[in-house]
Amino acid sequence: MIPLSWYLIFSAALFSIGLFGVLARKNVIGMLMGVELMLNAVNINLLAFWSYLYAGVNGLVFVAIVFVAAAAEVAVGLALIISIYRRKRTVVPDEVDGLRG
Repeated sequence: MIPLSWYLIFSAALFSIGLFGVLARKNVIGMLMGVELMLNAVNINLLAFWSYLYAGVNGLVFVAIVFVAAAAEVAVGLALIISIYRRKRTVVPDEVDGLRG
């Protein structure tokens, strides 16, 4: 059995990469990918703790619900990015100052 600390180290590394992606990227799509990496790191933590503490199916259902919420967040985020691109012809956050035309 893999120790819990390995899962936590992997999750922390994945969260750090996602945070760096959000803070360092100049592109909104790259920022959205960084947020998704951070959400996946949280899911790994949830699954690791649930399997070590309770070892039941309920934890898997909870993680599946979080995955569905993350997929909905991506769909809404991409729709907003496409809308901004159609109006402003750029996806660089510094050049977009609002959604008004």
